[in-house]
Amino acid sequence: MSHIVVVGAGQAGAALVAKLRSEGFGGQITLIGEEHVPPYQRPPLSKAYLMGEMALERLYLRPESYYAENGIDLHLDETVNAIDCADKVVIAGGHQLKYDQLALTTGSVPRRLPGSIGGELRGVHVVRTLADVDAMVPEALEGRRVLIVGGGYIGLEAAAVCAKRGMQVTLIEMADRILQRVACPETSAYFRDLHRSHGVDVREGIGLARLTGESHVTGAVLSDGAELPFDMVIVGIGISPATSLAEAAGLEIDNGIKVNALGQTSDPSIWSAGDCASFPFRGNRIRLESVQNAIDQAELVARNMMGAGEAYDPHPWFWSDQYDVKLQIAGLNTGYDRVVVRGGVPLVSHWYYAGERLLAVDAMNDPRAYMVGKRLLEAGKSPAADVIADTETDLKTLLRA
Repeated sequence: MSHIVVVGAGQAGAALVAKLRSEGFGGQITLIGEEHVPPYQRPPLSKAYLMGEMALERLYLRPESYYAENGIDLHLDETVNAIDCADKVVIAGGHQLKYDQLALTTGSVPRRLPGSIGGELRGVHVVRTLADVDAMVPEALEGRRVLIVGGGYIGLEAAAVCAKRGMQVTLIEMADRILQRVACPETSAYFRDLHRSHGVDVREGIGLARLTGESHVTGAVLSDGAELPFDMVIVGIGISPATSLAEAAGLEIDNGIKVNALGQTSDPSIWSAGDCASFPFRGNRIRLESVQNAIDQAELVARNMMGAGEAYDPHPWFWSDQYDVKLQIAGLNTGYDRVVVRGGVPLVSHWYYAGERLLAVDAMNDPRAYMVGKRLLEAGKSPAADVIADTETDLKTLLRA
C-alpha cells in the first residue's frame, strides 16, 4: 500500500491530506506536526485570539477526530530530524517512517531580534504560533507600554489589538514608511492615519538600536537616540521559509524549497507547498505567504501526487483586519508605475497599474471594489484608469465589458 508522509501540520499540510482523501487516495497518510495541537488557523492568532474573542477549539481547521475518522495518522508534538532520500525514510524522534511520496509543508519561521541587542530578554515576543500568543496574553494588559518593531501587516495588526486592549502603543519602522515593501504610499498613508487616530505612536524611518533590561525588557534605545520605557516588545520584522530540513536532505533551495510548476522538488518523490515553497510564476520565481496560497498550492500538490499533472497558476489574494477596517487585496502589485485612487474614507480602493495593465487592488472597507478587481484580474481585463477613478462608474459593468 502506498504511503504518503506530510511534514508540517499547518494550513498547507492540513489542506493537502484532506484533499488526498477527498480525491480518493486510498493509501496510508501520515501528517507530522511539531506543535501539540491539531492544525489550526494562524490569522486569528494576532487578532481575535489575542483579544480573547476566540476559543482555542475555534482555531482548529477541523475537529481532531476528523483525522482518525479519515484514516490520517496524525503525529503531534513530533520533530522530523532528517530525511534519507535514498532510502525514502523520514527520521522523527526515535523512529523511522518509510514513504513512497513525501510532502514538505514546513511553513516559515519568524525573524527575531539578535541577542546582542536584547532579543532574548523576557517580554520580547513574536507572533507566529499558538504558544507565541499564549505567552503574550498575560503581559498584554491595559495601561502597559508596548513597542511594536516592524510596520508590516503583522506589526500593524498587533498594534491594533494592543491599542484595543488599552495599551500604550509605539510602533517603529526602519523604512521610510510603514508597508513600504508591500503597498503603495497611498495605502501606507491610510493605515498611518488610522493607527494614529487610535492613539498609536507611529515612527517611520526609525530603527531599534537596542533593548534595555537585565532579564526582562524595560525599555528601548531607538536609532535616533530616543530612550523610552516599555513593558513588552512585539517583533514583526518578517518571516523566513523553513528550509533547513530540505536543505540538509540535499534538495535545491532558492528563496525557499525550489519546486517546479507541479510542486515537485529536485527529488521527484518529494513535493512542497505553502510558505516554504518557491515556484515559477510569470517568468519569475516567487513565494506567497498567504492562506490562499497555502490551501490552493497544497490541494494542487495533492492532486499531482495522484498523477493529475496540473501546473500551478495562482490568483493571489490577501486580507488584513485592523480596528474596524478590513483590507482586502487582489493580485500582486510588483512592477506598478502608478496608482489610481477610487473613493475616499471610509470606502476607498487603490488600483495598481503597469502602463495600461491592471496588476492589483487594495480595497479598504470596500468589498465590491475587491470582488470586481479580483474578477477582472482573473479574467485578464484592465479597465481604463479614468473609468476606475470615476466614482460614478458602476464597477460591476466592467465585468461585462
